[in-house]
Amino acid sequence: MSTNQKLDSLSGRPISLKILAEYLDLSPATISLVINNAPGAKSIAVATRARVMEAVKKLDYRPNTIARSLRTRQTFTIGVIVPELSEGYFTMVMNGVEQYLMQAGYLHFVVSHQGRADLIDEYPRLLMKRSVDGFLLVNTSLNEEVAAPVVSISGHKKMHGVTNVMLDHARSATLALKHLHDLGHRRIAFMKGQHYSLDSESRWQSIVEIARKTGIEVRPELCIFLEKNSWSPELGYPVVRDLLARTRDFTAIFCFNDIAAIGAIRAIVDAGLRCPEDISVIGFDDITSVAYNTPSLTTIRQPLHHMGEMAAQMLLKRIQNPKEAYPETVMFEPELMVRESTCGIRAASAPEKRQKSTAAKRTSAAKKKARRSPQTASRSSSSAKASSGTKASGKEQE
Repeated sequence: MSTNQKLDSLSGRPISLKILAEYLDLSPATISLVINNAPGAKSIAVATRARVMEAVKKLDYRPNTIARSLRTRQTFTIGVIVPELSEGYFTMVMNGVEQYLMQAGYLHFVVSHQGRADLIDEYPRLLMKRSVDGFLLVNTSLNEEVAAPVVSISGHKKMHGVTNVMLDHARSATLALKHLHDLGHRRIAFMKGQHYSLDSESRWQSIVEIARKTGIEVRPELCIFLEKNSWSPELGYPVVRDLLARTRDFTAIFCFNDIAAIGAIRAIVDAGLRCPEDISVIGFDDITSVAYNTPSLTTIRQPLHHMGEMAAQMLLKRIQNPKEAYPETVMFEPELMVRESTCGIRAASAPEKRQKSTAAKRTSAAKKKARRSPQTASRSSSSAKASSGTKASGKEQE
């Protein structure tokens, strides 16, 4: 029977896996492997896989999800638990998660707990009642074990059954502090994240340790602590504003994240100072918008999209191969993104040099004018003596 005849014979009939197999002269098992992108599909010829997917599209084949779930004892759904759903860090992580799950044919439920302990405990129970196959946590830690595979992004808590996907915070602190140290900064203000942020303590301990090794003192009076549950630049604005009201005896700030760094820069500008000429600012995360900020933000890049994608991949691998051993920790490397918000201390003093140069030019012009007449010269001489006396007096006060 020709291909066209086969198509005519299928007209008006619901397309099942068996019918699709007959149409392609392939086994249902082969077609199932290809459609579900199962690990065994890699052993099937590329041309065969392409032919299967072309037929699926042409015949509008739709897998019977109920039959599939009964056969595999899976629902092909994932529970994703996050603190919040704002633009920035979580958006970039979720882009990686969603992209991989979609390609693998999985759906996901996303819930946000807003830092509430009761919701952190309740959401896993609710999702288990909906028979999710596994959990993907973002900057969230479970208080109880669940009867399903769990992969945690930035969890920092060892727990049975949980794979942690994390950034190397020691390396992050090294990159940031070496950059500031090389630029000549020694008096640096440090910003610690909120107590409920799982990244906060681990990152802080790394900063303190690397600062000690680098020869940078972490001064208590220059340490600021975030408390607000905010995901806007308002997070960093008030704490830096209050710090500047107490002291301006520092040349750089290492912020907890990029959102806080944007608020910090605004506080610096509102205080009549400049970034980076007066105070350099370095952030953390490298969210998309900071490259277009004014000034563009120097920051530590987390490969957030890749971390989300890898976490989803590892979770599905654990679901599909429950008896295989799995790693407890997967570590990612950070990257320093140098932009406009940091500069050396010498570069920061350039405006003062321009002011001195302008003053010198004015003095020279006044002397030339004084030479034109004895009367003017007399007034100029008297003025010069007064000016000299003022300078001497200023030195004595200093």
